[in-house]
Amino acid sequence: MHLGSIYLVVNDFEKSISFYEKLLEIPLTSENNGRFAQFVFEGHNISIMNGHFDVENPDKVVNKGNSDEWLADLQSRAAAPNTHKFVLNFGVENLKSEYNRIRDLNITENLSDIKYVCYVAPYYYFHFTDPDGNLIEVTGSYMPENDEFETNKQK
Repeated sequence: MHLGSIYLVVNDFEKSISFYEKLLEIPLTSENNGRFAQFVFEGHNISIMNGHFDVENPDKVVNKGNSDEWLADLQSRAAAPNTHKFVLNFGVENLKSEYNRIRDLNITENLSDIKYVCYVAPYYYFHFTDPDGNLIEVTGSYMPENDEFETNKQK
């Protein structure tokens, strides 16, 4: 089995496309007439699924076979509160530089500080959310300034 794509069912299709173009620093790879879009990069694929398209365009979508309403109702999924049960994780070379880039893009209202955790090895990261509240984590090389994490480190 191979991972084909991660689908994000979104409430605002255009806003999500703009967000991920800025975040990933690449243009949209392909779009299927406002229903589906994808970003293909470094052998990965993140797809954006317009949760409202099928209901708003019943004449453009053909479905065959039994329909499982709980699964097919993408509009309700797009409008539902986000439960944050998954995290998109990205790695970068320079965490501080990426943090500053994300902050300066002003694409999210929820940007954490750079944080530190150590269980088996030191791990530096920050979190933010996309337009639908999906949690994104960025991790990478980081050199703390002025022992900013010294009080939180496990010894």
